Amino acid sequence: MAQREQRVTPLELFFDLVFVFAITQVTLLMSDDPTWEGLGRGLVVLAALWWAWTGYAWLTNTLEPEEGPVRAGMFGAMAAMLVVALAVPQAFDAHGVLFGVAYLIVRLLQLQLYAIAGKRDPDLLAAMLRMVPSATLAPLIIVAAGFFDGPAQAALWLVALAVDYLGVLVGRGQGWRVSPAHFAERHNLIVIIALGESIVAIAVGTAGVSLTPSIVAAAVLGIAVVVALWWAYFDVYAVMSQRQLAATSGAARVRLARDYYSYLHLPMIAGIVLFALGLKKTSEHVGDPLATVPALALCGGLSLYFLTHVAIRVRLVYSVRHATTARPGWIGPGRLVTGIGMLALLPAALELSALTALASVTGLCGALIAYDVIHHRQERAEVRQARP
Repeated sequence: MAQREQRVTPLELFFDLVFVFAITQVTLLMSDDPTWEGLGRGLVVLAALWWAWTGYAWLTNTLEPEEGPVRAGMFGAMAAMLVVALAVPQAFDAHGVLFGVAYLIVRLLQLQLYAIAGKRDPDLLAAMLRMVPSATLAPLIIVAAGFFDGPAQAALWLVALAVDYLGVLVGRGQGWRVSPAHFAERHNLIVIIALGESIVAIAVGTAGVSLTPSIVAAAVLGIAVVVALWWAYFDVYAVMSQRQLAATSGAARVRLARDYYSYLHLPMIAGIVLFALGLKKTSEHVGDPLATVPALALCGGLSLYFLTHVAIRVRLVYSVRHATTARPGWIGPGRLVTGIGMLALLPAALELSALTALASVTGLCGALIAYDVIHHRQERAEVRQARP
């Protein structure tokens, strides 16, 4: 089967709109229950949503989504995903079964569309069949979790996620196809969508209140952090990762795409969502210290984002050592130091005003970008000149 190298289609962007709503609902779930339990529930739901989305990213990287039967299947998946998103705030309560059933439909439609692709590609069909057990069992476990509550429900969710995330390791990437340019663009766009959730959080947090100087300052500082997050990823990392993906081939390319995009982009997205939660609470209470969970979301979310970049670099370096390709950029201490520094700011965030805490993390983000621009000026130029 010929691999896709065209750009992301309007239908794929249309499909992602439902996922945008789902991310917003996850933030709402955690915001309405800013406790350790609420935080854990939000992250578990986000992991399930992410796995459903990334499954369709792999699907449309293989199939032309504008084809008649595929388009119909995508629209059906959108409808089911919308129900999933609507049920997110009560996924562990009254709407647990509804969430699970709609989620099961989303996953079954994905398998049906893969079966269409497999008719023209026996290797892909074999790979899809290896995935069927985990892709059906995990959603069924989530449906079952809707009939329980408390620790039993949480345990079932964790088992379901383990089945899903480990199930794709069977076969070690044999039979799958990855078109680097399209695959990288699809994930780049979802990072932008997640960053947009942080901007929405500013608007939600300031809704119905007077725009005092403190609130305006919080909004400006918030957008400054979002800009830094965008810069930290898109200035070099997005370019470097696509180039490295294109430089590999066969099962090694599939495994790199799986690890780099499907696995390692999840904690990065989670970090953005957590930051959005902390930013929302900051906008609501700019003059007061943040509570423990919102403070952890603000500082810990940013720490998770930057430490995930460190893990990404380790994975890319591993791929270079096992392939005859060029060294992908540089390994510097900036993101590691920034990630640790964000955690070090947590005690201060619990004592200082929310606005001061936000200003502190903004300063640290700005220092990282300045470090990249000044210290790695030559390396940045080399990577960006070698755009694929």
